[in-house]
Amino acid sequence: MSANSIANKALEQGKGILKLAPNWVPRSFCVPGRRIKLHPDDYYAMGGERGGIDERWFSSTTPADNGPLTFENEGMSFIVFEDGGKTEKVLLKDAIDELKGEIIGERLWKEHERWPMYSKFFDNKGALPHHVHHSDEHAALTGQLGKPEAYYFPPQANNYGGDFPYTFFGLNPGTTKEQVRQCLMDFEKGDNKLTNLASAQRLAVGTGWDVPPGVLHAPGSLCTYEPQKASDVFAMYQSLTGDQVVPKELLWKDTPEDKMGDYDHLVDVLDWDLNVDPNFAQNRFMAPKPVRPVKEMKAEGYIENWICYKSAAFSAKELTVLPGKTVTIKDNACYGFITMQGHGKLGVWDIETPALIRYGQLTNDEYFVTENAAKEGVVIANPSRNDPLVLLKHFGPDNPDLVLE
Repeated sequence: MSANSIANKALEQGKGILKLAPNWVPRSFCVPGRRIKLHPDDYYAMGGERGGIDERWFSSTTPADNGPLTFENEGMSFIVFEDGGKTEKVLLKDAIDELKGEIIGERLWKEHERWPMYSKFFDNKGALPHHVHHSDEHAALTGQLGKPEAYYFPPQANNYGGDFPYTFFGLNPGTTKEQVRQCLMDFEKGDNKLTNLASAQRLAVGTGWDVPPGVLHAPGSLCTYEPQKASDVFAMYQSLTGDQVVPKELLWKDTPEDKMGDYDHLVDVLDWDLNVDPNFAQNRFMAPKPVRPVKEMKAEGYIENWICYKSAAFSAKELTVLPGKTVTIKDNACYGFITMQGHGKLGVWDIETPALIRYGQLTNDEYFVTENAAKEGVVIANPSRNDPLVLLKHFGPDNPDLVLE
């Protein structure tokens, strides 16, 4: 069966809402935090040399860039079509290439000819090194796109805080480029002490942060929901995190060949003004913002908050359907979602939050809502007498419902 016919049948089966398979990604330099519901025996299911699985990617048409051992289609989401006991899959990317605006809407297809974002769970036991994602300008030097990203720390995935629930952001005001350059030159001497030049923010469950490209950041150990532009471009600027040495090749990752060894280029990748912004916390922190007056929403049986809302490249909402309520939710853009709590009915689908997932197992917690279905309105029923039904929804660029600050 062709990709087109599988995608068409899946679209028809779901009445414009596509079921997606879990999409697990390992990182060789990470230790899993074990909060993303993967079975305890399966966190190294992709092989010890690949490292532990500490990420699950959502609505992704972006391949993971994990070096020469990367699996085929690693990081890519699959649509699932089940019929008569038979299961077939097609890459979400291939389905969008075939059906275009029928899935993502004519606006996004005409502007991007692709689905230009994805989200993920980042679930690490410790903090990551201070690192940077390149701007479009610098990423283009290696044929890639830049990557803004954002963080939200969902309560359902943070039963404990990990080893270091604090994130270093940017650089202290007054830091000089020469100080940063010297740290980068000291990368292979052990601890290059880059975070001596930065300040850490204590992370609060139920809040988030906006991280534009060019900003140094060392994500802390809360399990993080991360909407971001569809790219896996980065470079690690800190040489030692805890007791873990960062390989020197990650300092030069995504550096063009003619700039290898050029420390001035690494400094140029940084958006200096954003990094040394004395009001960084005020400008980049995100507390949830109700999409409508809370009293009105509660009267209709739900609460919906913007949780990522400072970037034009993507946005995200947290939707809570109250116990015993049935609601119709309309959006003016397509979106993917992951079910965080509870169970119920969404359109034609029975959705649920699994307690435990085996590697390779299908679930009923992740879906993609086409633009037409979103605009028509998605009917969601929560049959529980006590348990809220909670979804995290990730949207593409220039969401027409979002007013940027």
